[in-house]
Amino acid sequence: MKAHEIHLASRPEGWPTEDNFRAEVVDLPELADGQILVRNLVMSVDPYMRGRMNDVKSYVPPFQLDAPLDGGAVGEIIESKAEGFTVGDAVVHGKGWRDLAIVPAAGASKVDLGAAKASAYLSALGMTGTTAYAGLTEVASFEKGDVVFVSGAAGAVGSLVGQIAKALGASRVIGSAGSPAKVARLLELGFDAAFDYHDGPVAEQLRQAAPDGIDVYFDNVGGEHLEAAIGSMNKHGRIAMCGAIAQYNSTEPTPAPRNLALAIGKELTLKGFIVGSYAHLTGEFRTRMTEWLGSGAIEFDETVVDGLDNAPAAFIGLMKGENTGKMVVTI
Repeated sequence: MKAHEIHLASRPEGWPTEDNFRAEVVDLPELADGQILVRNLVMSVDPYMRGRMNDVKSYVPPFQLDAPLDGGAVGEIIESKAEGFTVGDAVVHGKGWRDLAIVPAAGASKVDLGAAKASAYLSALGMTGTTAYAGLTEVASFEKGDVVFVSGAAGAVGSLVGQIAKALGASRVIGSAGSPAKVARLLELGFDAAFDYHDGPVAEQLRQAAPDGIDVYFDNVGGEHLEAAIGSMNKHGRIAMCGAIAQYNSTEPTPAPRNLALAIGKELTLKGFIVGSYAHLTGEFRTRMTEWLGSGAIEFDETVVDGLDNAPAAFIGLMKGENTGKMVVTI
């Protein structure tokens, strides 16, 4: 049996281009015991994948040249040699960027496509939602009444962070985004204020949106946004550092926030996190998110690109901010 895959052809220098990717057709081996063969339906592209394209040591191994990339995907089992998994079961797993995937049973979890569409398990009910929930509630130690600022707020994680904060009783939620349309969408989702970071200095716009300061900052961007948030932080403020997309494609070293010393007098907490360290929250998160989605308290947006061969373009578009909500590729 043959599979269509997207391989990493070369490592990007700065912004990734289509030339960094290559489509391949490969022969699949026979299944071994404990493995399943999955026909993928939908896959995710995510900002963290840019870091894996560099040959540097990190919390997850880099992608290998001339080999398929991987990432979250949902598909249907078409062959199984694993106990507890049968043909027809839908599963979420980590072998995206291909139409057919051989997956170890330990790396797959069953999902119910009757309860939610496949892409939801890559977004609000999946790693994206868990990231938002864990980062806000545990990393940032959210408390009812907090004023919350979210950067990259129209993205998959950011849009959920703001809505979760409102659902948990935030007194005010502010988001930044990269276009008037995205700002308008954040207000539709229940954000109390939102601004386009292209419209002026982030620090100035944040002060206008949060004149009494902020208690929690959920950072998806880094750079100018992080500096602005530190400036607006109230005493004992907490910062959950989830991503720094403004820096991922930089070819020169990026400076740290110039006002970092303010963290001393304000007694701030800045904490980076990886969602895999918060697996213990998965059950709690899914229960609450299922309720929020069912009641309409939370919505999730998607930007859908059709076709595996268009996955590189989808990823590049994600890095340029062309998505609203989760960027997914149907296969």
